[in-house]
Amino acid sequence: MIKDNLDHVYQVINTACDHAGRCREDVSLIAVSKTKPVSMLMEAYDHGCRAFGENKVQELVDKYEAMPKDIKWHMIGHLQRNKVKYIVDKAALIHSVDSLKLADEISREAVKKQVEVSVLIEVNIAGEDTKFGVAAKDTEQLVRDAASLPGIRIEGLMTIAPLCMNPEENRQYFAKLKQLSVDINQKNIDNVNMNVLSMGMTGDYMVAIEEGATYVRVGTGIFGERQYPVK
Repeated sequence: MIKDNLDHVYQVINTACDHAGRCREDVSLIAVSKTKPVSMLMEAYDHGCRAFGENKVQELVDKYEAMPKDIKWHMIGHLQRNKVKYIVDKAALIHSVDSLKLADEISREAVKKQVEVSVLIEVNIAGEDTKFGVAAKDTEQLVRDAASLPGIRIEGLMTIAPLCMNPEENRQYFAKLKQLSVDINQKNIDNVNMNVLSMGMTGDYMVAIEEGATYVRVGTGIFGERQYPVK
């Protein structure tokens, strides 16, 4: 099942790139593996998947220890400051930096462990009350402040678009995030590049690619519905 699902996802990515006139190499797939057992991740790994995304720090750490070391782990969930120390030397990219306090903590732990941590600024581009992320209007200032910290490298922006039945409804938000990244890039801020746009999930990643996504985060489309432990 996972092999077939991955093949389908890769085909959709190819089609979206063709529609947008983009190079296929410019779009990377993150297999969102939260709540999934290592055995399922290994099926994806055996079919060429090398980037996995986790929402919870403990799950990322456990899977990091259990799986091959050529995997790039992406922290895509909300990150609490007291958990930062566990992943700064394990996550290839932290997608969810939404405050200067969190950036400060990442910086402190990065310096302590003598690593440079690549991060994305999470933007609440749709202004939803239930979502984490900095407001669009405050994004540039957070980028500037975070970029001045040691041990941190700003690689771009991330957003979680609203849940909707019709993916076309989210096109406006993906386009806004792309424009925001272009605007910030033009400021030539030290220690900042806007090469990464992490946006689009199982329901809308084709539209996200058409609007400029470089990372799409697909979970259900690869592994099926989430599995939560019975309490």
